[in-house]
Amino acid sequence: MITTDFAPGSPCWLDLGAPDVRAAADFYGAVLGWEYEAMGEGEDVEGGMFRKDGKTVAGLGKLTEEGARSAWMIYYKVTDADRTTEAVRRAGGTVRVAPRDLGEWGRMAQYSDPLGGQFAVWQPGSDQGVELVDEPGSLCWTELYTSDAAAAKEFYGGVFGWQFSDMELPGGGGTYSLITPAGLPEERMHGGLMEVGEEGLALAHGRPYWHPVFAVPDCDAAVARVTESGGRVQMGPEDAEGVGRLAVCLDPADADFVVLTPPAGD
Repeated sequence: MITTDFAPGSPCWLDLGAPDVRAAADFYGAVLGWEYEAMGEGEDVEGGMFRKDGKTVAGLGKLTEEGARSAWMIYYKVTDADRTTEAVRRAGGTVRVAPRDLGEWGRMAQYSDPLGGQFAVWQPGSDQGVELVDEPGSLCWTELYTSDAAAAKEFYGGVFGWQFSDMELPGGGGTYSLITPAGLPEERMHGGLMEVGEEGLALAHGRPYWHPVFAVPDCDAAVARVTESGGRVQMGPEDAEGVGRLAVCLDPADADFVVLTPPAGD
């Protein structure tokens, strides 16, 4: 489970790069019940915060990178962004945004893994990260689709010290690797990775990619809101034993995310 004490190597922040900030704010407001608060005033404001029940759950900004697709960026907590950058380089990754300070709030950097999967890190200052997780309308899991699971585990294990445990998916669906921060018990696992074929990576033009999983009280109702609001469903809704009912969705700009209703009693 994801918690807000944010152990090193655990997800602590996420933001969306969208071609149309207002349209994205309206979509996620309708689907997840988020409220959007712009960082500034006027029509030219290009970013802000999503909140749920008054607590920050994600960020939103204008997609400005030429040729980039709209996507969620997941940030993992580190104690030293510069040292993590060195580890990324040693492990064969690429530095997309070198470590930089964001005022008193903290220090960030963005990378690509050796196969092209993009991720980021956050070294907290006064801002530890999101304020609500593992509750309806908030982040409850992170997931990597990759072309080479063994290579991904070697890279991320080297950078973050993550621990992995493998499970076979039912029906011959392949192997799913569960991720737990270094030194923590498995009940603190925060995500997973899975090797998929070319078709599974088509959204990112063949590159691996991370996406967030958001908890919702009713998966089917959330999916209905996705389609009513101009999004699409890639997979589901379907039941996954021991996981819950889930669906893989795309927002109107084709940024991917998952909605999940955990099993009753969880």
